[in-house]
Amino acid sequence: MISRPLVLLTADVKVIDGYVFHAVNELYSVPVAEVAGCLPLLLPPMSDRIAIDDILGRADGVLATGSRSNVHPMLYGEAETGETEPHDPERDDMTLPLIRAAIDRGVPLLAICRGIQELNVALGGSLLSEVQTHEGRMDHRASTDAPIDERFALKHSVAITKGGCLGRIVNADTIQVNSFHRQAIGRLADRLAVEAVAEDGTIEAVSVKDAPGFAMGVQWHPEYWAETDPPSRAIFEAFGDAARAYHARRGIQAAAE
Repeated sequence: MISRPLVLLTADVKVIDGYVFHAVNELYSVPVAEVAGCLPLLLPPMSDRIAIDDILGRADGVLATGSRSNVHPMLYGEAETGETEPHDPERDDMTLPLIRAAIDRGVPLLAICRGIQELNVALGGSLLSEVQTHEGRMDHRASTDAPIDERFALKHSVAITKGGCLGRIVNADTIQVNSFHRQAIGRLADRLAVEAVAEDGTIEAVSVKDAPGFAMGVQWHPEYWAETDPPSRAIFEAFGDAARAYHARRGIQAAAE
């Protein structure tokens, strides 16, 4: 029996009832297991105790998950303000170097929501706070009081870059996506290529130009509809295929040593 590829899921730090928890929303774990066909494993944000090269040597993929928290602005050269809160510095310390190392090693990477913002910052880009306050931008937030299906509803279209990797995955020029964010990519990192944009010009998907393996980020939430929405499912299936191919190569290399 061939073992399933192991995918690391980045985690948040949560303080609940006085205890410190490392947490991942199961919305990410389920499609990794059920649609991508991989084994999801929470990676604690413990950069002082976990060697990134060591853990990546045992992994076949990385999913940089979404979160309510934002990347700390000092990491892209800007001052901390109330607009950028809440922050999770322990996650930043783990995830940004993890993303860079995964790309360099060719470990398949899928970055979602906060994840795409982490990807951009990790490679030298910046972020815009409170996107809806910028002239010409629409409101990409969702009501936290609405039922969850309504909160994650497919609300607006994005234009897919022709000839890009996302276009090949979803086989479409436009798709409907679900927005749920206050921040977005500002200055695009030099190593990133735009894969999709919203009607207001907000960058909604990117890929890493020089990555030796699968490395893509989306600003929306394909995890929520991965089992029923064809484009969302296609993204997770492509990520799973990349993880399986990497897992197979890793097995061949191990057998040869």
